[in-house]
Amino acid sequence: MALPLHAFAGYGIELEYMIVDRHTLAVMPIADALLQAAAGGQVVSSVDRGHFGWSNEIVLHLVEIKNERPDPALEPLVAGFQAEVRQVNRLLDPLGARLMPGAMHPWMDPAAETRLWPHDNAPIYQAYDRIFGCRQHGQANLQSMHLNLPFANDAEFARLHAAVRLLLPILPALAASSPFADGAPGGALDRRMEAYRSAVQRVPSVIGQVIPDTLNSRAEYAVQVLAPMYRDIAPLDPEGVLRHEWLNARGAIPRFERNAIEIRVIDVQECPLADLAIAAAATAVIRALYDDRWSPLVMQQAFGTEALANILLACLRDADQAVIDDAGYLRLLGLSDREYRAGELWRHLINRTALNRSTFWVETLRVMLDQGPLARRILRAVGPVSSKDRLHAVYLELCDCLEAGKLFVDR
Repeated sequence: MALPLHAFAGYGIELEYMIVDRHTLAVMPIADALLQAAAGGQVVSSVDRGHFGWSNEIVLHLVEIKNERPDPALEPLVAGFQAEVRQVNRLLDPLGARLMPGAMHPWMDPAAETRLWPHDNAPIYQAYDRIFGCRQHGQANLQSMHLNLPFANDAEFARLHAAVRLLLPILPALAASSPFADGAPGGALDRRMEAYRSAVQRVPSVIGQVIPDTLNSRAEYAVQVLAPMYRDIAPLDPEGVLRHEWLNARGAIPRFERNAIEIRVIDVQECPLADLAIAAAATAVIRALYDDRWSPLVMQQAFGTEALANILLACLRDADQAVIDDAGYLRLLGLSDREYRAGELWRHLINRTALNRSTFWVETLRVMLDQGPLARRILRAVGPVSSKDRLHAVYLELCDCLEAGKLFVDR
C-alpha cells in the first residue's frame, strides 16, 4: 500500500450531478443505463476511466464524477472534470437526457420520483432507506462537491480537523447553490444543507450538530464518534449493514480508510471551474489555519461547537449576506471583532492567503464575491415570480453552462 500523503500533498474531488430529461428537465432515473453504456454493456456501479471515474449514488437520477487518485494541484483538474462532464452528456444524449448542475432540483417531488439504486449494493441502500427514509429532499434531492484533504498521522489529523472545523460554517456563504425546492424559494439560500441537517435525526449521533467536535486522533474519534453512532443505530440495523465510517453524516468526516478528511457542506456549482475555485479558496484558508498563521491550534480547538453551528445556520439562511459578529470566531481568523457580512469576510480571507498571488482563480472568485454565490444569482435570474416556465428557462441555461464550462453570471 502507498504511504499516506502529508497534509495538502494531494486533493480528491467528487462532483455529483442529477440526470434530467433534455427537454423537460424532469429527473430521469437512468444512472445504471449511463454506467452500462460507459462499460460497454455490462451492469456496473462504477467506471474507471483512468485519471477519473464515474460511479452511482443511492438514487438512480444521480451520478458522481471524481479523480481516482489525489492530485497534487487543483488547476489541472478543471479541464479534466470538464471533459468528463461532456463525455457523460454524450452518452446521455441518445437516452434523451443530460446533466443538470446545482445542489437541488428546483421542482422534484422526492416522495413520488425517487428510485433507489437496485443493483450490487442495493441491500445497503435499502437498509438506509428503511431507517432514515430516502424519499425526502435531504436524501434524494441533493448534489454536492466533496473536497478530500489528506493527513499522514494523528498530529496532522488534529491540525487539519481543527482548521476544517473552523471553516465549515462559512463555506455555504461562498458555495450555496440551492435556493429552490418544491418549485419555490424560501427559508434559506442553501436549501440542500437545510434539508440535509435534519434528514438523519432519527439517530442524532449520526450527524451531531453538523459541525464536528474537536478531536485529536483516530483512536479518540473511534471512541467519541464512531462507537456511539454504531451503538445507537444497532437496534435499527441488527445485521450491521451500515456499520461503516461513511454512515457519519457530519459536515466533515475523517475517512480513515484513505487517511483523508472529506468536506461535505459545499453545494455543487454550475461548472467544474466554479467548483474547483471554491475548493481552492477553502484549501487556502484551511492551510493558513493549519499553519497557525492567525491563531494557535489550542485556541482553534477550544472554540465551541454550538457557536460554530450557529454561524453555519446563519450562512445556510443568508449565504453571503449572513452577519458574522462572534468576536471570538473572528479573532481566530485574524480579524478585528467588528461585524462582517459573510461575503465580506470571504474577501478578506482570500486576500490574506497565497491565493491572492494566483491568477488562475481570480476572475472566477471575483464573480462569486461581487455577484454573490450561485444561489443568489439564480434568484435574481428567476425574478420575483418563480413560475415553472421561468424556473425551466433558468435551469436550462444552467445545464448549458455545465456543458460549456462557463460561469452563470448576471447580465
